[in-house]
Amino acid sequence: MVFKAIKVDPGFPPTPMRLWRASSLGEAITVLKRGGVVVFPTETAYGLAADARNAEAVERVFQIKGRADDKTLPLIAADRAMVERVAGIPGTLADLADRHWPGPLTLILPVIGDAVAPAVIRNGEIAIRVSSHPIAAALSRGLGAPIVSTSANRSGGSSCYSVKDVKAQFLDQEIQPDYYLDGGVLDPALPSTIVSLDDYGYPEILRQGAIEI
Repeated sequence: MVFKAIKVDPGFPPTPMRLWRASSLGEAITVLKRGGVVVFPTETAYGLAADARNAEAVERVFQIKGRADDKTLPLIAADRAMVERVAGIPGTLADLADRHWPGPLTLILPVIGDAVAPAVIRNGEIAIRVSSHPIAAALSRGLGAPIVSTSANRSGGSSCYSVKDVKAQFLDQEIQPDYYLDGGVLDPALPSTIVSLDDYGYPEILRQGAIEI
């Protein structure tokens, strides 16, 4: 694959159809469909995207991050309907989704069938959210499936808010991301809040992040 860094206007009108028709977004979606890894902006920080259905693409994300195999990777879906095609949403968590999606709320949900790669599933569950960032949503919509969305940094490294910072994290690596979508310098933000259900069926906060619950 060709290594590219493409500038995307962060003020581009946030209409998904207009977004993914932009040439750079179209190229990024093509990279995802071919099993590549794309650096892209989200509402929290820059992330690494890959087709969540493609086991080899998911493995490349693990290799780029240097992430341990016993950890999973969170996902982003274009909308709630896409989430419901790959996971069930229990009633209590559905209330949170109603209030905070699209936005930085990640829910731990029971996976349905084999719609995603095994490496993003832990104990029959996936971590997934509907992003409020138009570029993140456009990538998933253009792919027609959830994307892996993990922070674009080495495991244990700091979050990155610019493409320059991302490139510095991966500078000396043999395995590199295949494509960069440069949305400019992002305002520093907390990561997404992560919520699951406890053994009694009540919401349990695993990480308090951008959304306070």
